[in-house]
Amino acid sequence: MTQTLLSFGHGYSAQGLARLLLPQGWRIIGTTRSAEKAAKLAEQGVEPLIFPGDGDVTGALVQASHVLVSAGPTAEGDPVLNAYADQIARHAKRLEWVGYLSTTGVYGDHQGGWVDEDTPLVPSTRRGQWRKEAEAAWAAIPDLPLHIFRLAGIYGPGRGPFAKVRAGTARRIIKEGQVFSRTHVDDIAQIVAASIARPNPGAAYNVCDDDPAPPEDVIAHAAELLGLPVPPAVPFETAEMTPMARSFYAESKRVRNDRIKDELGIKLIYPDYRAGLAALLADDTA
Repeated sequence: MTQTLLSFGHGYSAQGLARLLLPQGWRIIGTTRSAEKAAKLAEQGVEPLIFPGDGDVTGALVQASHVLVSAGPTAEGDPVLNAYADQIARHAKRLEWVGYLSTTGVYGDHQGGWVDEDTPLVPSTRRGQWRKEAEAAWAAIPDLPLHIFRLAGIYGPGRGPFAKVRAGTARRIIKEGQVFSRTHVDDIAQIVAASIARPNPGAAYNVCDDDPAPPEDVIAHAAELLGLPVPPAVPFETAEMTPMARSFYAESKRVRNDRIKDELGIKLIYPDYRAGLAALLADDTA
């Protein structure tokens, strides 16, 4: 029997999962916001639906055995639940698995300290608070086989630092004590796929590599791999940054990933940024 995944907000991470599932015979229905993006999804073997829009999402939900939610919340709440909470609740017992892609931002700032899935959720940014509220809203649906994935900073093909380093526009923003965890899109895909194969409703998983590191170290290593000068250091206090970029520096923490290994049997493809960047450079897709 063909398994059908309904993927709300079928973007970068969800497309990584699709690359694993489609060759296994899965049917994937993915929502997107525009006709242009819908055409690209169709080329990848995904059945596109426009959402918000005129796409028959209710009909797709009836056919789905699994649901993945990547669409981000706003001040108005979770867009999927705002539109389809009642329909999702009616199908909750029938669904085999539901995944929600959240963020490690729900943990807030720990001044470089370690967090795990049992750490209290005390987000310090507006986006982190929205994610916390969205997690709670999904978890409140009775009988929904929900799995929450808290993603660290995502990188991968098309999302690496090499283009900026080559163009001379990369900067090493220096903020004392600042450290981030990261995750490669291929590891996100294998972790979510492993959860689908081993459902554990109610579980939350941190999705990150083994090596939290200061952001300036990543930029410096990318330059070294390219054989180019290391970009200049710029103090965080005087750096010109967008409000969005600056908000990422509001929190510093190291994220533990033991649960994905212990419960899902994961062996990371890219256990640190050095392995990930080397692979991107070899494919020249960063």
